[in-house]
Order: sequence, then structure tokens, then C-alpha cells
Amino acid sequence: MGNSEACGSWRQLQDHECVALFLSGEQAAFAELVRRHQNRVFRFLLRMMGCREEALELTQDTMLKAFRSLPGWRPDATFSTWLFRIASNAATDRLRRKKVVKYVPIEEHMDFPDPAAGPEEELQSAQRYRILEAALQRLQADYRQVLLLRELEGMSYAEIGDVLGLREGTVKSRIARARQALLEACKGKI
Repeated sequence: MGNSEACGSWRQLQDHECVALFLSGEQAAFAELVRRHQNRVFRFLLRMMGCREEALELTQDTMLKAFRSLPGWRPDATFSTWLFRIASNAATDRLRRKKVVKYVPIEEHMDFPDPAAGPEEELQSAQRYRILEAALQRLQADYRQVLLLRELEGMSYAEIGDVLGLREGTVKSRIARARQALLEACKGKI
């Protein structure tokens, strides 16, 4: 399959098929994998790092490491899980070196009030959102990490376990503890 023919059809291929094309010499197949996954990886890293520039740098580093390591990828893990593991390790390493843990709000401009709500309900909703953001900032990094992967990225317990190198039971208990810590941090404030 030539590059011009492949470009249009790559979008219909599964990730593992793009990997196979890349490994057989179709260098542009990796660009399709990047296109598919870079935004999710960036959002995850932005929430973990709290800095847009660092998240961009780590996203680029993640993609470069994936490019170099792809010949060693085994299809027993999904490509996205493998990629998030690289990103998670990069974020954890950077946070350890910095010894700083921060949280970036999901979307700074995001508004959650009911469209039919009046000004009082909108104010209460905005206050609850700020309280939740502040509580998330106080969570330890490993709790924040599992909540982001589960609640915002929609990963299964097994996928999170693959990303973080944890057993599924450990993931479940860590998520339960993270949710409890979040509730405790919000207690009496919402």
C-alpha cells in the first residue's frame, strides 16, 4: 500500500494494524497513531503536571519514546494503554524530580450550571465546582492519577492497571480510597 493510498484508509484501521504497517516500513502510519492519541495524552499530562509547556514537552517525549520503542510493543496490551503507561511514567518521573504535586482544573473556562438555572443556582454550582477543584488539588498524585484515568479518560480498571503497572484489585481499592479522600476534602463545603 503506497503512502497516498494508505493516508485515506488508515482512519479505518485499528491501532494494531497501523503498528503493523509502521513496523513493515510505512513510516507515515505512526503519524496516524499520533493523530489519534496525542490530544488525550496531552490532556492527561496537563492535568497531572499543571503546566501547559511541560505537558506539551512530555507529550512530545511520550510520542518519541513510543516511536523508538514500538518494535518492542506486544499486542497483548492495547496501543492506547501502552502509550498512557509511557505518559504516566514520564509524568511520575518529572513529578518525583520536582517533588511538586499540582492539579490543573479540568477546563478553566468550563461551566457546569444547568442552562435553565437561575443566578442563585449558577452561583451555587460555580462554588461547588471551585470546592471540588480545590479538593482535587489536595489529593496525592497517585489518587489524582487513578481518578483522571477512570473518570475523565473512561479507562477500565484493567486498562488502568496496565497503564500504572498495578493489579486490578489494587486499582479498585486505590480508586475507592481516592473517592473517599475527595469526599472528605469536600465534606461540609458542598
